[in-house]
Order: sequence, then C-alpha cells, then structure tokens
Amino acid sequence: MLWSEIREAYPNQWLVIEALDAHTTPSGQRVLDDVAVLEVCESGTKAMQNYRRWHLRYPAREFYFVNTSRERLDIRERQWVGIRRNHAVALEG
Repeated sequence: MLWSEIREAYPNQWLVIEALDAHTTPSGQRVLDDVAVLEVCESGTKAMQNYRRWHLRYPAREFYFVNTSRERLDIRERQWVGIRRNHAVALEG
C-alpha cells in the first residue's frame, strides 16, 4: 500500500508498519514505496512497544510506528560512526 492509501483506510490512528519496498534519496530521506500495516494501536506508547517487539523478533526487517495524522512520512537515515557501547562491552570480556 501507499502512505496515502493507509491514511485513508486508517484515519488518525497509531500503526506499526513494515516497509516492503523502500529507497533512500541522496539527502538521506527514506522513501517507503510499498508499506504493510502490521498492527493498529490505541496509543503512541503501545505502538512503540509493539514496534520494539517486532524489531526484536525480526531485526533485519524495516519497521516503523507512525500516526496517520501526518500527511507525509519524514524518515531520515542516520549515519552511525564507530561501534555501539553494548558491542564494545561484549568484546572486552
């Protein structure tokens, strides 16, 4: 589905979605070309909790929690430099 179709089908609701097809622009903007709705949630807090559950179970897949009140999705990729602290601790011992 497209974001416009999701907004129409789920007006003003919190969702957990999965990007089935996406690309990144040269400016670092993530564009979701095809999206699947995984869950409808009663609040932003519940959507975030459910997002974490999905992400822990399937870490290689691309999930987001969003509210359909937004006309456009504004997803920007961050460039990580270095290693995460959890990995550094694991490598020390």
